[in-house]
Formats: sequence, C-alpha cells, structure tokens
Amino acid sequence: MNKYIFVTGGVCSSLGKGIAASSLGSLLECRKLRIRFIKADPYINVDPGTMSPYQHGEVYVTADGAETDLDLGNYERFSSVPLTRANSMTTGQVYQTVIQKEREGRYLGRTVQVIPHITDEIKSRIFAIGESPDVDVTIVEIGGTVGDIESIPFIEAARQFRHDIGRENVAYVHLTLVPEVAGGEFKTKPTQHSVKVLRELGIQPDILLCRATVELTDSMKKKIALFTNVDDNAVISAHDITTTIYEIPLVYHKQNLDKIAIEKLNIKNADNIDLSQWEGVVNSFKNATQIVKIALVGKYIHLNDTYKSIVEAIFHASIANNVKVEVIKIDSEELEKIGNDENEIKKIFKGISGVLVPGGFGQRGVTGMIQAVKYVRENNIPYFGICLGMQIMVIEYARNIIGFEKANSTEFSHDSPYPVISLLEEQIDTKLYGGTMKLGNSDTKLIHDTKIFDVYKEEVITERHRHRYEFSNKYRDAFKDAGFIISGYTLDESLVESVEWPDHKWGIGVQYHPEFKSKPFSPHPLFVQFVKASKENAK
Repeated sequence: MNKYIFVTGGVCSSLGKGIAASSLGSLLECRKLRIRFIKADPYINVDPGTMSPYQHGEVYVTADGAETDLDLGNYERFSSVPLTRANSMTTGQVYQTVIQKEREGRYLGRTVQVIPHITDEIKSRIFAIGESPDVDVTIVEIGGTVGDIESIPFIEAARQFRHDIGRENVAYVHLTLVPEVAGGEFKTKPTQHSVKVLRELGIQPDILLCRATVELTDSMKKKIALFTNVDDNAVISAHDITTTIYEIPLVYHKQNLDKIAIEKLNIKNADNIDLSQWEGVVNSFKNATQIVKIALVGKYIHLNDTYKSIVEAIFHASIANNVKVEVIKIDSEELEKIGNDENEIKKIFKGISGVLVPGGFGQRGVTGMIQAVKYVRENNIPYFGICLGMQIMVIEYARNIIGFEKANSTEFSHDSPYPVISLLEEQIDTKLYGGTMKLGNSDTKLIHDTKIFDVYKEEVITERHRHRYEFSNKYRDAFKDAGFIISGYTLDESLVESVEWPDHKWGIGVQYHPEFKSKPFSPHPLFVQFVKASKENAK
C-alpha cells in the first residue's frame, strides 16, 4: 500500500509549509524512497497565473506548461521529483471539473454536494499521483491556515484518507507558530489552539513542526506535546537558521523527523540515509569568503517571494563558484525618478559586479530598467536578461545604438513607430489572460561561436517559457546590421530565443526562464557563468 503524508498549517500563513514539506520529502528521498508532491491551494482561481506577484509571489512553471504555486519550485529544488500540472490542485480546478461533470449528467440526477462530490474529486486527484507503482510516499501540502473556510474541503478529504486506506498508511504533519512576546517569552497557546481547531475537523496530528525564532527547549516541547496529544519526540523545533534554507533538512534530520515519519507509516527497509549532498551544500556556503554583489533590477522587489526561483538559482551558482552572492534589489521605479542623471545612477550601481533584469508584465518601471541596461552595457558590467529582461535589451539597443528613438514593445506602447517587441499574430485578438501565453518546455537552437553556445555546449537545448510578447522579426536585419547578436532561435527559426551584446564581457538575454531548472546540486549553467563573470568583474 502506498503511503501519504498531509502537511497543514496553523496560527498564520507564510510559515513555510512548502519548505517543510520539501525538506521532509528530501529526507525520505535520501532514504531511497520514491516520493511525489501535491500542492492543494484553497483559492478559487484556476491557477495563480493571473494573480499579482504582490498577492502570490512568483508563478512557477512546470515542464508541461502549468502555472503553479511557488512551492512547486521548492519541491523541484529539494528533490529529483518530476512535476506536472497534476501535482498542483486548486479549489477553482476542482469545482470547475465537478460542475462540468454535473452539466454532462454524470452524477445521474443526484444533488451535487461538497461531501461526497467535491471531496471525492480531491481524493481522486491525489490517488492519481499517489497510487502509481513507482511511488512510495506522496506528500500533500494543503495551503492556507487551518480554520479558514476555504480549506475545509481539503482538510475533510485528508481526514477521509485515513478512514479509506488505513491508519498505518497516512500521517498528518501540522506546522504552527510559537511566537515571542514582550519580554522574550515564547507562547505555546497559539499552537495549542491551532491543534484544537484541527482536531475539531477530525484530524489528530502525528507530528508538529513548531516555527520559532530560536530552538525550542525540551520543556517547551513537552508542554506542547501534553496539551496537543502528540508524542514528545514528535514535537519538532522548526527554528530560524542563519545559513541557508538548504540546511533545514539537516536540522529536521537531527531531530529525527524522517525517522518518526517512516515509523508512523510503518515503512520498512528505509533505515539507511545519505545526506552528503546536503552537507556539501551547507559546507560550501559556510566556507566561501569572497562576496560578489549582484543587482536584481525589477518592479516587484518589495516582496521576497516574487523572484524566488531567480534568487535561488543565483545562490546555486554561487556554490558552484565558491563565492557568497549578495543580491542587491533595486526598484526600477526609483531609477525612473532619477531620470538620466548619470552620477546618481553611478552611485546606485557602485560596487555592483553584475546585473540581472528578470521577467515581468506591464509598463510600470520599464523606463528604469532601460536606464539600468544602458548603464550596464556602456560600462561593460556582466548582464543577464530573462524574458522581459531580454526584451529590455532589445528596446535599449534599438533606441541608443540603431537610432530607433521611440522603439518600444506593443505591451507598453501601441503607437510606437518601431515596435521591436510585439504580440504574435494569433494572440492579438484573444480576450483571455490565464494560460494563453507560451508556457512550458520548448526547444531552442543555439548559434555556434556565441557566448550562450559556449555556456551550454549543445546545439539544441530545452527550457521552460512563460511569455506572450516576442522579438519582432521584421527588425532582425536592422539589429544584425548594427552588430546585435541573435544567438538562439526556435527550431524553425521563426522566433528569436536569445540575444547578446557584441564586444561585451557578458551580456546575454534569453526569452525563456532558466531559473526554473536550477537546483542546488545541479545549478543552471547560465547562472553559473553569469556569477562567474560577475566574480571576475569584482576582482
């Protein structure tokens, strides 16, 4: 019988359920167990693709083109598990499917209700992943906070699992907060109440992960165990760490989280564990001494999760280069306020060894990005443009080198005489925004004797996309005549995929999102070479 672990959260949101689930999964994988992840999000949106980054953080794209919660990025970075759209589930998707079945008459005239029809649909989606013959343990993270009305159908479905397949095949992990109040005292009462709410919904947690700023004492753990009916050894301190999130699996293993989990699930033949990869990552971080400052110029920098995968990919590359990267976030809207004052721009970028402009949508902050890219190009600073960051390269070059003074993207200006970035013809009349972009894996053909070919050392590569606007083909010759290097195309050469600056240390822009494929044990080569160029520039 395949095993299931349900991860819930209490007290408040954003405690780190995704990192907790990912860390537990990584430990089980280190015990040679075959794992899978599912994220269940209670919101009614079909997916996060149309949400503001300030609402939801980054949108993570799977290989098959699903726009998903950023926690799926954590799952992929912490494990070797392949993810598809089936690993992401929302209330919107569930209700959409159930309503469609009702319209087709598949419920044979019965009244359609939350129980059993919604909960059955939730369970069927989980079983579709978990009952695969190549899976041992499926970890299901339920988004939101216990007590929210939106998450109740998912909690109920999780409760039914133990009833359906047996106590020894299901475990419940609950993540809570132990806050520090005035005077430095830590309070366990919020955790007690959170477990009380969960028990009222029919679930007694097997393991508690208690978030706190410092490691919990044994006496605090015993008190929590007593009032929540959880075994003493199953109360785990999920305290803040000062190194890297990739030390969290080691912190949990030290407290026997993975051992307790396999005992609760009655899993045999999983006693041996190899944590050398995680120990290597942490040691590399601790031993690096050189600091390299890289500027991240974007419009959503005030929320840490907005560029989650990019920041993590930079960190992975820092390990490969034996440096510590300090990511300096620069608000492109603040750059706009400076205007063309070169002295002020120079002050902002003082000490910066590399600059990255990430993806994004909308006109806000674009002028500031163009100013940053112009400064970086003219001062020979390593530059990496991703999606919008590549398009900004194209616009800036058109304006300041080719002489197309009012060049722009049709996303920002429909009246530009030089729309060097524009929509594909088949997308011009669409009225939909969700799921209508170029999404997921697509092949790119790289041109020999270019910097990007030297990075990949392959003629055809596969990367994930999430964009709607493209390099306008009618301007290709004008760019080439001006020395601009088009270094990658789609296989049929109908679309531009990557570009480079001539006579520059390292200036590469790509239309795709390489950050989605980077892992701590296998950093993406583009990020590795960008950080390497920044490291050399820092010297």
